[in-house]
Amino acid sequence: MRQIDLNADVGEGDREADQALIPLVTSANVACGVHAGDAETMRATVVLAMQHRVAVGAHPSYDDRDGFGRRPMQLTAAEINDLLLYQLEALDAITRDAGTSLQHVKPHGALYNQAETDDGLAVAIIAAVRAFDPNLRFVGRAGSAMARAAAAAGHPFTPEAFADRRYQPDGSLLPRSQPGAVLTDPEEIARQVRSLITHGEVVANDGSPLSIAFETLCLHGDTPGSAVLATRIRKELSALGVNVSAPRLPGADTRRP
Repeated sequence: MRQIDLNADVGEGDREADQALIPLVTSANVACGVHAGDAETMRATVVLAMQHRVAVGAHPSYDDRDGFGRRPMQLTAAEINDLLLYQLEALDAITRDAGTSLQHVKPHGALYNQAETDDGLAVAIIAAVRAFDPNLRFVGRAGSAMARAAAAAGHPFTPEAFADRRYQPDGSLLPRSQPGAVLTDPEEIARQVRSLITHGEVVANDGSPLSIAFETLCLHGDTPGSAVLATRIRKELSALGVNVSAPRLPGADTRRP
């Protein structure tokens, strides 16, 4: 039976939505108090994830609360290092206090999107993560600059596909400013998930088939009706005989103390 992780971006301000969504996923990407959230929301989200045996991961971003971390920025490698370490250490302290540990990291918004193609930024991000924990699994798009940087550093990497986003022919996500960029219809999302599982591809916005390598599926917590969509995704995966569970952390026995 094939195993797939289902991850969601959470802790971004809608606690009611998180309470409905988190029980349906296997990995939670928790906002680290910069683009959204604060110590209280991080703690509540971590506890909720633990209650439902959901793996806790960090979702660091640019320092851009007004733009929800979705506006591009240009930072030096030193600034990226400080930005990520600040967020990773903040969430790590909360997870440890709650009795668990971080299982993965996935950049948010513009930080993720820019690092798909910017090799220098991707190298800086991976270096910062490795300075924090060289065993902390990194989530990103296969074939991206992030994947290349992780491979070059020998860092554990999990490729992801998006259940609720439209792709462009080059494999990047259609910008949210474009019509149809975010999928909200449960049946349309189910068709995309089915195509990913059965054919390893999606239909890009120009109608062309696009191959996607992935081990985890992402559903955004701020997509309208995210819990309904997650329920439909789980139903589709079950029908396809797919087991939904979080990946085991590489080097789990050698984590930072």
